[in-house]
Amino acid sequence: MPEDSAPPKRRRSGGRAGNARGRGPAISQMSWRMVENTDRPTEPLTDEGVAAIHDGAMRILEEIGIEFLNGEGLEILRKAGCTIEGQNVRMGRDFVMEMVAKCPSSFNVMPRNPAHEITVGGNTMLFGNVSSPPNYWDLETGKVPGTREQCQNLLKLTQYFNCIHFAGGYPVEPVDIHASVRHLDVLYDKLTLTDKVMHAYSLGKERVEDVMEMVRIAGGLTREEFEARPHMYTNINSTSPLKHDEPMIDGCLRLARAGQALVITPFTLAGAMAPVTMAGAVAQSISEALAAIALFQYDSPGTPCVIGTFTSNVDMKSGAPAFGTPEYMRATQMTGQMGRFYGLPIRSSGVCAANVPDGQAMWETSNSLWAAVQSGTNMIYHAAGWLEGGLIASPEKFIMDCEVIQMIERYFEPATWATTPDDIALEAIRDVGSAGHFFGVEHTQQRYETAFYQPFLSDWRNFEGWEIAGGVWTAERANKQFKEIIGSFEAPPLDIAIRDELADFVARRKAEGGAPTDF
Repeated sequence: MPEDSAPPKRRRSGGRAGNARGRGPAISQMSWRMVENTDRPTEPLTDEGVAAIHDGAMRILEEIGIEFLNGEGLEILRKAGCTIEGQNVRMGRDFVMEMVAKCPSSFNVMPRNPAHEITVGGNTMLFGNVSSPPNYWDLETGKVPGTREQCQNLLKLTQYFNCIHFAGGYPVEPVDIHASVRHLDVLYDKLTLTDKVMHAYSLGKERVEDVMEMVRIAGGLTREEFEARPHMYTNINSTSPLKHDEPMIDGCLRLARAGQALVITPFTLAGAMAPVTMAGAVAQSISEALAAIALFQYDSPGTPCVIGTFTSNVDMKSGAPAFGTPEYMRATQMTGQMGRFYGLPIRSSGVCAANVPDGQAMWETSNSLWAAVQSGTNMIYHAAGWLEGGLIASPEKFIMDCEVIQMIERYFEPATWATTPDDIALEAIRDVGSAGHFFGVEHTQQRYETAFYQPFLSDWRNFEGWEIAGGVWTAERANKQFKEIIGSFEAPPLDIAIRDELADFVARRKAEGGAPTDF
């Protein structure tokens, strides 16, 4: 593979990335910060449109109902006065809105490194890594089932890139580890290779309880300190249409009772699992999310909850999911508008249907990421590394996506819209007049290093310069950077006693059999 021989472009505000040490930074990147979205959100719905979708969601809850396959959840809702017929639950809009009003509009989550504490809500935007694909792809391997080593490498990218704020689910499913103990090994890796906010899969009592205990140990917290505020979160999906399953409700109830945060994200694909119209799909998605939020708030009032959207469309020729489409963007904007109506923080995703990190992958993901910006999203899942509709995780795509995320971060820096006299630059304009240029004037010389975004991956040379340097395509450059990052990575500091306690816990739980499985 040809290598790019051009010297790396550097950004004065950059610095050592993540905890990559030893041989120095593989790239120069922007510093850690939470992004403040200062733009007005795009709101395609009129006030009448918001009222119509709200009424549609409420009528679904009142007249049609949501199936709860979790027995404990059914009993809680029965005590709350909901109408229960078998596993179908109908609930009145007054009850739902009373419960939703108990949710905080903003909350913080504290990982083991306080420097990486995050705020969920308000105008804050947070970007997370790809989560849960069963397969891995890079330029050397092609598409293969995920392994622990590949999962570890993607976790290293999660830690390394300052624009990634939280560590979602497994960045690739390590199918070389038995399912009964997979959560133990991966959480050990997550807690030792990263120091960012953690996620737990709500897939059974043992997995949830194990992850909470490991996060507690890693933070050096007592049980009381752990439960006093959020230190982690879970994300669940409804089983659309109109259904919540047993383990996900169970996991959320356990986490809520321990004071941890919940993200509720219906997975509604218009034309397949929801109506073909976007308004109908959004109304159904809202009803599924609010039904679960009402349950959790009745059981544990004040639990931090985020309403998620994963509403897109299918290819009506094949039935395959499509992402980054105009319909996906509008559904995301509409759900953001509804989230503000309910006073809830919002989650969306950076997704695509492309199979390799090519042009389609980047325009679909860019559409998804900018829809998140436009919608006022607070948590952006799968922001880096997602391919094939969530079936593939790719390190090259991860790095390419981080370039886009950094551009979004730069877009929101005040320097891009400041209007002080120095920014208006009348004296520089006067000095140059109509016959000169601005390259050499003092105003430019004082600012040229920091005036504009400087990419770490994009190549801005002309064709001839690019060709002389080897004609390296973007994914190839990303692959080279991936190897450099992994080669120079050093895990963030962790007290040896805590590391040993984590290892002992993992060993003990493995000896006990881990979590039960179906096979």
